[in-house]
Amino acid sequence: MQVPTPVLYAAIPVSLAVALGLIRRWRSRNWGKCVSNTCLRGKTFIITGANSGIGLETARALVRRKARVIFACRDLAKAKEVVSIVRKEENAGELIPMQLDLASFESIEKFVEVIKAGFNKIDVLINNAGVVVPLDRDEKTKEGFEIHLGVNHLGHFYLTNLLVDLLKKASPSRVVVVSSSLHESGKLDFKDLNLREEIEAAKKGKKGRRNPGYCNSKLMNVYFTRALALKLKDSGVDVNACCPGFCYTNLFRNFVRWYHYILMAPVALLFMRSAKQGSETVVYAASDYSIEGQTGKFFRDCAEFTSKYPFTKEEEEKLWEVSEEMVKARRPL
Repeated sequence: MQVPTPVLYAAIPVSLAVALGLIRRWRSRNWGKCVSNTCLRGKTFIITGANSGIGLETARALVRRKARVIFACRDLAKAKEVVSIVRKEENAGELIPMQLDLASFESIEKFVEVIKAGFNKIDVLINNAGVVVPLDRDEKTKEGFEIHLGVNHLGHFYLTNLLVDLLKKASPSRVVVVSSSLHESGKLDFKDLNLREEIEAAKKGKKGRRNPGYCNSKLMNVYFTRALALKLKDSGVDVNACCPGFCYTNLFRNFVRWYHYILMAPVALLFMRSAKQGSETVVYAASDYSIEGQTGKFFRDCAEFTSKYPFTKEEEEKLWEVSEEMVKARRPL
């Protein structure tokens, strides 16, 4: 019996969709999953950028485990809206929306003041918020720092240092820094951490490194993690970095056009994780008791990850020193 041609044509996309679905399911088996479901009642977590993407999914997972979660977000109205949605989904834990703009030292200081007035300890600080902005926009923080340097690194650097005492009071406690394996493409020029040369070149249409601001800031995240872990050794505060993987979130919204969704659909289906899948390693680093006492590590897929970047003690110490100077001076070098 001969199958009609229209039926054959219709079967091709169906078969392709099924095949892609099976391939994605096979690939996702290698993506880490936090299997620990320990009750976190009585523990207080701060998540920066918890109103969307990986931060939101991390918050959902922790609330489900009965934790108290502080949604530290730049847009307080959106934070309140998200908290209302999550509360309808999860009848557990405690959700607290608070305003925090990592692009402003003043906002960070006000946030910490409120935290210290309302809480006597913080069990886990998750430095999750981040930005990715085209260099030619030349965006800066309130203090005038290049936006990736200022938000992704300096903002969290300052916030964490201001909260160290509350973290020590909760010992054993944790700091989780959400970085990326893209840190391996980072390159630190201490004479130009604000990327003035690359920004001016980008404004003139010259192509340089791919996402240099973002990659550099993710490298700074890892160096910050390593340095802080050493400084807090034997304090009971574990400090670890993690990579959530290649995720489909709004982080790269400034680079995406409508046609990208069509062109990138096969890539997204095969390689990109959902925000929930990306949050698994963050939740693991923040809550899994099997890694308690481990510090200065980098996790990916809920397992320790070995970076190819040639870290040096000199670069690590230099970054910490320069970061302190930048925060103290409140102006770019």
